[in-house]
Amino acid sequence: MAPKDEFIREVDEEYRRDQMAQIWNRYSGVIIGIALLVVVAVGGWRYWQYRQETQSQAAALRYEEALQLSREEKNQEAQAALEALAKEDGSGYGFLSRFRLAAELGSQNAENGASAYEALANDSSLSPLWQDLARLRAAWLRFDTADPAQLRPALERLAVPTNAWRHSARELLGLSGLKANDMDYAGRWFDQIAADRETPSALRQRLAIYTALVAGGAVQVTQ
Repeated sequence: MAPKDEFIREVDEEYRRDQMAQIWNRYSGVIIGIALLVVVAVGGWRYWQYRQETQSQAAALRYEEALQLSREEKNQEAQAALEALAKEDGSGYGFLSRFRLAAELGSQNAENGASAYEALANDSSLSPLWQDLARLRAAWLRFDTADPAQLRPALERLAVPTNAWRHSARELLGLSGLKANDMDYAGRWFDQIAADRETPSALRQRLAIYTALVAGGAVQVTQ
């Protein structure tokens, strides 16, 4: 390298060092503050992640303990555990506990369970997917006691082609037709089940029985 070029390089480096020194002298407090904020933010994020994981593990354990109580037929204790978890936990296990509690109530008293599912269906904090599932479960629990016509409006909204729960909704609507001895209504919903390519195989197997009942015609009730 020529002496002139070497001199220019050294001057350029000295100038850069001088500039950096001036920047540091002027902004060192700001730079240190930003660095500290980054460290605190990263540490806070890591701590939050740790807390979330710890709380989730604790909630999972409590949820499993409640299920074990249910399997042991300790229904009162299971319900109490699920109620506590549903109130205290804002994560997915609190959400699961509410649905499981409704199922537990329904196993003891259909109307109590249906009311619990109805409360979930009306909870705007839940996604429409889970609200619809709650409506479906409420209808199943009320099927044996309610007038079929009372159940149909909610179920018909679930039976549209885009709804995730349409298969179960259509099955229940068809069964409501059989219950009411209205074979035309029943057949219409069973036909939709048959035409849907995504109908689960287990439902298709049941469909053979349903269509045979429809083909047999309305049951004549003798006085």
